[in-house]
Amino acid sequence: MPAKSKAQQKAAGAALSAKRGETKKSELKGASKGMVESMSEKQLEELAETKRKGLPEKKKSKD
Repeated sequence: MPAKSKAQQKAAGAALSAKRGETKKSELKGASKGMVESMSEKQLEELAETKRKGLPEKKKSKD
C-alpha cells in the first residue's frame, strides 16, 4: 500500500526505524507513535518506500 502523502511516508519511516531498534520509541511524535504499535514491519516498509515525487505534503481531509 503506497503512502498517500509525504507526511505519511515520513511517519512510516520514523516508525520503521523505531520498530527495528535504530531509534527510541520515546523519540517518536504524532502519527508515527501509533504506527509503530499497530503496523507490521512489512507494512511500514511498504509505506516508507513510496516515492515522494508527486505526493502532496499532507493528505486533504474529506469534509
